[in-house]
Amino acid sequence: MFEVFSGSYYLGRLYVTPTDGECAVMHRAQHERINQEVYATGDGVERLDAPLVMKLESTHFPVHGDEAVPSNTLAIPESMLEGTRIRNPPSLREVFLARRERARQLLEFAGG
Repeated sequence: MFEVFSGSYYLGRLYVTPTDGECAVMHRAQHERINQEVYATGDGVERLDAPLVMKLESTHFPVHGDEAVPSNTLAIPESMLEGTRIRNPPSLREVFLARRERARQLLEFAGG
């Protein structure tokens, strides 16, 4: 789903669609699998429900898991969608996933 893009990001393609919720979400099983593959260190028991940090166009945001979201789909709040070039969702788009260290920096900067 995601491949190495740079020292800070992975690149993937997801269907981006609006949600009435207040945060970005993706299918829970995919969220946990990505969390384990990208963010887990392998040291002891680790949370697999921690938010992933993604970037769509120029905006970074945390992404949580939700069973109601279809696989390979990123549902983002309508207010965030308004600031993008997406006009007819769902739309297949390139999405960046921050690597573990970059995600930590971004979450600390955002106070999360």
